[in-house]
Amino acid sequence: MPNNTQKGFEGEEIAVNYLLKSGYSVLERNWRTKHLEIDIIAKKNETLAIVEVKWRNSDVFGSPEEFVTKAKQKKIIKAAHFYLKRQGLDLETRFDIISITQHPELKIEHIKDAFYPLL
Repeated sequence: MPNNTQKGFEGEEIAVNYLLKSGYSVLERNWRTKHLEIDIIAKKNETLAIVEVKWRNSDVFGSPEEFVTKAKQKKIIKAAHFYLKRQGLDLETRFDIISITQHPELKIEHIKDAFYPLL
């Protein structure tokens, strides 16, 4: 049975392939700074998508996106600010979740604008 790291990598592979087939260019995978991480940074047209990937074997205990807590959202938003500043980017940016469930069959859902930075 694969461990969580292997499952996470596999889920990100599925998400990257999905994004590429949907016309996105993938700029970064597992981008890190200090204690913050962004799973995938992708771009389509002039929009930057900061993507969190969540994979669950099933949705019996809730859909994968329900496991992106407010605390996790804050960390992703903070990491995105670091990334944008470090890269000198001024693009429309949104926060997406790619939700993957495996049972009974593989289901991929791309939730655009899944959450927003607090003003």
